[in-house]
Amino acid sequence: MNESPRIYLDNAATTPIDPAVVDSMVEVMKNHYGNPSSTHGHGRKVKTLVEESRGKVASLLNCKPSEIFFTSGGTEADNLAIRGSVASLGIQTIISSPLEHHAVLHTVEELAHQGKVDLKMVNILPDGHIDMAHLKQLLSESGKSLVSLMHANNEIGNLIDIEAVGELVHQHGGIFHCDTVQTMGQYPFELNKNFVEFICGAAHKFNGPKGVGFIYINKSNHISPLITGGAQEREMRGGTENVYGIVGLAKALELSYGELEAKKEKLQSLKKHMINRLKSEFQDIQFNGDAEGNCLYTVLSVSFPSTETGNLLLFNLDLAGISCSGGSACSSGAVGGSHVINTIRPNNNRTTVRFSFGKFNTIEDIDTTIDKLKTWYN
Repeated sequence: MNESPRIYLDNAATTPIDPAVVDSMVEVMKNHYGNPSSTHGHGRKVKTLVEESRGKVASLLNCKPSEIFFTSGGTEADNLAIRGSVASLGIQTIISSPLEHHAVLHTVEELAHQGKVDLKMVNILPDGHIDMAHLKQLLSESGKSLVSLMHANNEIGNLIDIEAVGELVHQHGGIFHCDTVQTMGQYPFELNKNFVEFICGAAHKFNGPKGVGFIYINKSNHISPLITGGAQEREMRGGTENVYGIVGLAKALELSYGELEAKKEKLQSLKKHMINRLKSEFQDIQFNGDAEGNCLYTVLSVSFPSTETGNLLLFNLDLAGISCSGGSACSSGAVGGSHVINTIRPNNNRTTVRFSFGKFNTIEDIDTTIDKLKTWYN
């Protein structure tokens, strides 16, 4: 018996790989197997593919190819930016927020615990946005600071004004690291404006392969590597390059920015449709963060009433063939729930579901999901 196709609404965790990306990777797998560090013909050809991919990424982000370094993903890129800055740039204070991804939070907390930096947390406003006035105060009170704030929160979708934050940080002599994993391929970047020292991306968030990402390091900063043992990535990351992944990443980013406006319009429409239907079908529905304001168009965090059914909501959605999450995929097994929701809604006993949209979703996906939810709540 054929099963009904599942509905996938967890694109903030990972996205389906684009078939065109698969094709680009398979072509390399079949025909280009040399080591890019080898100086013979096979190696030179593969090295060219890596550098062409680097140039493509740099062109899309309006920076120099020498400022792009390939990594295993966003977590490694965040760690490289933070640990490398502390080791090399005279950082005395790290300023971050309690809403950051654990790739940042756990890293800065560890460095503070080791006594390497003073860690300060910026206040969070009731709508989940950072308190810019408090950030300014912290910068004015601190020595040379590294500010690490994400562009869009991966659970509630709230956006910061990345250029305004960068300008404020630089006015106080600080360094700005922005985790852009959720917005890469969703928003344009003009890195030649020099408003940020470090950003990062992970291919699987924009319909590319898992296990490959990159970090942008502004040309004016020279930091220590995390992984040593080879001269790859201009001695910033030892180890043979993930050539297939790098080619796939560049192809996926090129496709993402090539269809940016059409994709944005479609996903904004899907998100708005879901918000409107939830409001009309449920009396006691709430949205976490600034869902209808300055928020990422791919993410909608919904707070449902606490009921016996609600406690099993994610389980029931899964049984019904609908994939979504209660928060970050990286925190799905954590005891105590989401640190993001716990921060903006302390003592909350409601059920949170994060729906996140991608380019392969349809309005029928949204309507089917709402209809299933109605059977459990009405």
